[in-house]
Amino acid sequence: MAPPKHNSKPSSICSVSSLFLSISVIFTLLLALFLLSPSSKSLKTPLSSSCTTSITTISLNVYVVDLPTSLNYGLLDKYWSLSNDSRLGSEVDNEIRSTHSWRNNGKPPSYPESPLIKQYSAEYWIMGDLMTPQELRSGSFAKRVFVPEEADVVFVPFFGTVSAELQLGVAKGVFRKKVDGNEDYVRQREVLDFVKGTDAWKRSGGRDHVFVLTDPVAMSHVRDEIAPSILLVVDFGGWYMVDSKASNGNSSDMIQHTQVSVLKDVIVPYTHMLPRLDLLENQKRQTLLYFKGAKHRHRGGLVREKLWDLLINEPGVIMEEGFPNATGKEQSIKGMRTSEFCLHPAGDTPTSCRLFDAIQSLCIPVIVSDNIELPFEGTIDYTEFSVFIAVGEALQPNRLVNHLKSYTDLQKSKFRQNMARVQSFFEYDNGYPGGVGPIPLDGAVNHIWRKVHQKLPMIKEAIVREKRKPPNVSVPRRCQCT
Repeated sequence: MAPPKHNSKPSSICSVSSLFLSISVIFTLLLALFLLSPSSKSLKTPLSSSCTTSITTISLNVYVVDLPTSLNYGLLDKYWSLSNDSRLGSEVDNEIRSTHSWRNNGKPPSYPESPLIKQYSAEYWIMGDLMTPQELRSGSFAKRVFVPEEADVVFVPFFGTVSAELQLGVAKGVFRKKVDGNEDYVRQREVLDFVKGTDAWKRSGGRDHVFVLTDPVAMSHVRDEIAPSILLVVDFGGWYMVDSKASNGNSSDMIQHTQVSVLKDVIVPYTHMLPRLDLLENQKRQTLLYFKGAKHRHRGGLVREKLWDLLINEPGVIMEEGFPNATGKEQSIKGMRTSEFCLHPAGDTPTSCRLFDAIQSLCIPVIVSDNIELPFEGTIDYTEFSVFIAVGEALQPNRLVNHLKSYTDLQKSKFRQNMARVQSFFEYDNGYPGGVGPIPLDGAVNHIWRKVHQKLPMIKEAIVREKRKPPNVSVPRRCQCT
């Protein structure tokens, strides 16, 4: 009789399990040795550094349209070649003309020192950054590229402020007219005809193009055509049209804009006129509230005249009428540096360079301007160093003064400490002739580039949406985006 057959499967399973266990143990030991070895640490480092690098090296790729120099730096040559400028505040530029000190030895000409023009000088400092050789631009958030297809945005280097102010200084009577005798209009048309003929404009409809329009009247004749673009403006005041019946500046009397929006455009600072006061230099302030400027304004600035009449005889309040020429500048420096608070009511537009002079002077801004837009909000919280009060509330007798008197010395000191931390955010001047040279890391130009970068997702979406529209389909602008 044959011996009984034994099932061989258990021993087979056992051998496979043993083999699998052995391999697992060996793999675990090898992995442990690998992770503990010095070489594994060196392999992990580039991964973490590459993540850090990708965060710290984010930049904005900017292509500069090749406009003729007659539309930017050439306009400064034209300005300085004027024999004389009789407008208020131009005395300093007339003196510069007489000594030819506007020339910068091969660098771009100096920008006007007249407060009327200098307050809008962002175009000059942004251009200076882009003209700086790349090896000196490591601190700039913008990286200049020389092929439009590599660009995030396309910068249009037109000095719209200088163009407008040249025309206003030479022949103001035709400034509002679209005629050949208006050289500013001719230049605006030259810029738009040139830019709209490029492939870059045709690809995006101009939505990724950047224009600097700090002067409220800059490029006023072509705004319908550049409305889809990224506009760098000091506020939206210059983009309102006043109805013929408007007399009191109420928003109900105004035709609301549809061409500008905080979603696509960037609010940039005015250039401050007064020098910076460091926190350590701050001294005891004797005056409660200070204001220097024109009493009579238009539009929303009518509130200024009412505040003037309300405050002029208040103890501890100084209301001075004047212009920041040489004499007025010294008065403003003294007034702002010896006052706790500086009044900032609306003028012809919701804001002015006075706000940024106050910040540089560590004078706590008191903002009475219901429709104001401010630079770099989201990065800066203005409530940490400014007092905001509604127009209607400020016009109540004693309301404003009593409110300011309620702040303690500790609160005012904290305001000034917070203000000192952001003074550099509003500084354009990099100390180099023509603005050509490294820019401050925390200066105005870099913060402008960062703000433009934040707009990119929406801009790219708008370009894509535009492409899918059937031919001859037009969608009216209906943006009331604030």
